[in-house]
Amino acid sequence: MNDARHASGLVIALLLCAAPLAAESENDWFVPLGPPPKASPERISGGEGVPPLPLPATPLRRSERKRQPSAPPLIGKLVWGEAASYRYDTGATADISDWNLCPGDVQAIVGKAQRVLGTAYGYEQVSLATFDDDPTRLPLLFVSGVRTIRFSQDQVARLRAYVQRGGMVVFDSVAGSPYFTDAARAFADAAFPDAPLRTVPEDHPLYHMLTDVTTVGFGRNAPGDRPHMEAVYVGSRCGVLISPYGLGTGWDDHGVASIEQAVFYDVDAASRLGLNLVAYAVGYAAVGQAEGRPELFGALDERRPANEFVFAQVRHGGHWDAHPGAAVALLGRVAADTSVATSRKRVAVVPGRDDLEPYPVLFMTGLDDPRFDDKARAALRAFIVRGGTLIVDNALGLGGFDAAFRRELASILPGSALQPIPPDHPLFSAAVPVREAIYTPLVTHEHPDLTAPRLEGLAVEGELRVIYSPYDLHAGWAGVECPMSRGFSPETASALGLDLIVYALTH
Repeated sequence: MNDARHASGLVIALLLCAAPLAAESENDWFVPLGPPPKASPERISGGEGVPPLPLPATPLRRSERKRQPSAPPLIGKLVWGEAASYRYDTGATADISDWNLCPGDVQAIVGKAQRVLGTAYGYEQVSLATFDDDPTRLPLLFVSGVRTIRFSQDQVARLRAYVQRGGMVVFDSVAGSPYFTDAARAFADAAFPDAPLRTVPEDHPLYHMLTDVTTVGFGRNAPGDRPHMEAVYVGSRCGVLISPYGLGTGWDDHGVASIEQAVFYDVDAASRLGLNLVAYAVGYAAVGQAEGRPELFGALDERRPANEFVFAQVRHGGHWDAHPGAAVALLGRVAADTSVATSRKRVAVVPGRDDLEPYPVLFMTGLDDPRFDDKARAALRAFIVRGGTLIVDNALGLGGFDAAFRRELASILPGSALQPIPPDHPLFSAAVPVREAIYTPLVTHEHPDLTAPRLEGLAVEGELRVIYSPYDLHAGWAGVECPMSRGFSPETASALGLDLIVYALTH
């Protein structure tokens, strides 16, 4: 990938007319996306003079430029690719660059966010050669374009590390170009081969941070009326986000008149999605930094005292590691507040491949479909029937995982169904009495009368062997607050976590 350099970079002369193009190659997409320039104003004759404008008290030197207001930087717009000169059929020309076909996009959405949030955030242009990849200083890297963007192996590794530490990389296919979208997907595959891209579900916080975006409009070539984003989940957040349909022109209050095949959100939809994106980047910055801290995993064959509790977490085909560090935080509470001897590491186990016999308790979570095969289902069935306890947590409280887990449980234990666990069940006093629960604001808004801890369970021979939390439980173990999630407060989550471990080990 080459940085764009106006002074010495490659300049391509594009002698194209301003009529809409039928794009046949990626170069056909490389045109100005905004409206054509207006005609030059006519000169005012001597008889039509106007009073001179007053000079400023301190004249600005010609070399001085206005500086953008000082504000903490939130978004860095990546400089990449080539520059070109575009000639309209009127003879007018425009300078364009791969990275900046919509020059006002980031500035516009930051300005709109300031008006809505009342807080100013800065933006800047960044080059990977000099990129400050500290997420605490620059939480979001924005990449826009229509042609193929390529990254070196070193750049992929650097951006992967940036995302793992809490940063977010957002790709905007600003005119809906398949070339740019495919390149963004290729980057995601190269940077996170173990975490495939997933479609962001409609109940995800990204679509509800400031305004509910459930239906959208398009400027042209509408593929439907639903928003579509693709993400690589890192912990509980979107670490890499791809918009296959254009956002930036809508942020800057215009469409794409120059390409017939262009697919882009209209101004209203793009603006609402952009405001949610800004709020998401702000709200989940602390989440990313907390979940990005290094964590030690134990080995399956690691020797431990026979009476030491090992936190074994189920690894499945979906996103299985939603809140890194949460289990270790709970184990610290278990060691400090109970008599249970614990290991301070967790182990990841794959049902149907790894031996589940050593573990009395399995923990499972996710953000989407776990996708078990028959061998994994059989292994989990044997684990439960022999007396093991499966604790399942719906990270972020998303509907997709809820439906998928209930489907999988019906296949693991046919004819069985989860039932609400009554508030007076011994589970809720196994270590710490929990009679009332505090929930995240979204749960309280949706269920104002819900004050008791809500868990569901499945009994085998009279004992709870599957315990399911439809609301996010383990985010609270580490004190992480995920905006617009459905879950328990950290205080309630920690108390319930202690009860779950102690109950499972004593029943």
